[in-house]
Amino acid sequence: MQFSIIDFIVFFGYCFIILGLGLFIAKRKATGDSEGYFLASKSLPWWAIGTSLLAANISAEQMIGMAGSGFAIGLAIASYEWMGALTLILVAKFMMPIFLDKGIYSMPQFLGLRYDERVRAILAIFWLLVYIFVNLTSILYLGALTMETILGFPLTYGILGLAAFAAIYSVYGGLKAVAWTDVVQVSFLVGGGLLTTWLALNAFSGGNGAIAGFVDLFREAPGHFEMILDSSHEFYYELPGISVLIGGLWVANISYFGCNQYIIQRALAAKSVSEAQNGLMFAGYLKLLMPLIVVLPGIAAFGFGADLARPDAAYPWLLGEFVPIGLRGLAFAALIAAIASSLASMTNSTSTIFTMDIYKVHFNKAASEKNLVLTGRTVSFLALLVAVLVAPQVENFGQAFQFIQEFTGFVSPGVVAIFLMGLFWKRATANSAVWAAIFTLPSAFLLRWLFPALPFLDRMGVVFLFLCAIMIAVSLYETSGKDPKAIEYKTNMFRTGTTFNVGAIGICAILSVLYILFW
Repeated sequence: MQFSIIDFIVFFGYCFIILGLGLFIAKRKATGDSEGYFLASKSLPWWAIGTSLLAANISAEQMIGMAGSGFAIGLAIASYEWMGALTLILVAKFMMPIFLDKGIYSMPQFLGLRYDERVRAILAIFWLLVYIFVNLTSILYLGALTMETILGFPLTYGILGLAAFAAIYSVYGGLKAVAWTDVVQVSFLVGGGLLTTWLALNAFSGGNGAIAGFVDLFREAPGHFEMILDSSHEFYYELPGISVLIGGLWVANISYFGCNQYIIQRALAAKSVSEAQNGLMFAGYLKLLMPLIVVLPGIAAFGFGADLARPDAAYPWLLGEFVPIGLRGLAFAALIAAIASSLASMTNSTSTIFTMDIYKVHFNKAASEKNLVLTGRTVSFLALLVAVLVAPQVENFGQAFQFIQEFTGFVSPGVVAIFLMGLFWKRATANSAVWAAIFTLPSAFLLRWLFPALPFLDRMGVVFLFLCAIMIAVSLYETSGKDPKAIEYKTNMFRTGTTFNVGAIGICAILSVLYILFW
């Protein structure tokens, strides 16, 4: 794909804007303490929380990987986005008040308060391994692969360039620099993404407009607009029919949006509980919009009959075929915005967990604030370095988005069981959480070995129920009353404001209409 001078001006202009803004915020708002570095001094308003959450969430695995799944499977893959919007509402109402009441920095820290330091350490190590060796590496690889496809940059140079771009401002500035640059990045992400979709649909209609293109695409590829797949469908294993709505996808979403440091950290940095809740609700509306940006392009590529070596090439192919010279820089900037913001968020969350849950607890309990910030910056750099070294090995995964979901799905059931039982069952004990953590991977792998045809989302649901049963059995065996560290709910803890309630009802109504239309 050829870039004009205007394209390069737009693209490099975006890069300079983000780097300049990030370094300006890092320098101007640097506090030198751990709360300032890891939680942005708890100063984020709702709109910054919502946009930053979306920027962290949408990356190469969505822009490239989910578009690839849209090409191969169709609109059904949008359930990850649309059900995610509903999950954010539930997390905001029932989980955030407890997290913010505890004044925590990280998700493992909450587990330490609710259970004990063993559970905290186990889950901290789990997350560090997943963040570095699955998420960071896959984001770097897919981002660099896109740069190689579109600009012809060698894969290695793309990986190094993306890592350096994210590191320049995020390693020094912490969450403040990440969150405030995300506000700008989301503008590029949404604007450039919608532009690409509009151009593709307009081309599909022969120049009669995007709406006409959507109607034509729906008419010519009806099988790609089914939200609930039949058991005979080629990709039923990835999205197993109605159980997507009532089964394992809930485990994946609660783990990702409710228990995941990478996502929830910006809500922990909110000015207040209401700001956090409204921010998550705002992010829910943005999630409803995302299939237009990350799924429809893949379906459009299928409608055009694109001859692709692999599904994940759908989005780059679309950019090269239908985005004209002069606008390619904006569309490509949207991709880089998604990749860079996710890299920055992931490295900051990795450093938060290591610094606050490993280093401070096990290596230097008397660490000064200056020392904690220095450790956080060092770990951010090292995490990116390791990911750069591993990223070139991430190949031959077919649909990258599905690979990531299945791999993290081995851990998610245990995470959700431990959190939900700890949050909402007063008798859950620390030993029960340890046993759930111990059985998480063996039970998932055993079930996969015994029933290889069982869809991985269904497998997640079964493993989740099994681990909950283990926690209940161990807890009942150990004690006849509530656990000494059980959560005490304060009066009106789960009461939400009018703005949040109206917004939540709106999301539920929109989802109902979408699933009725595309059932």
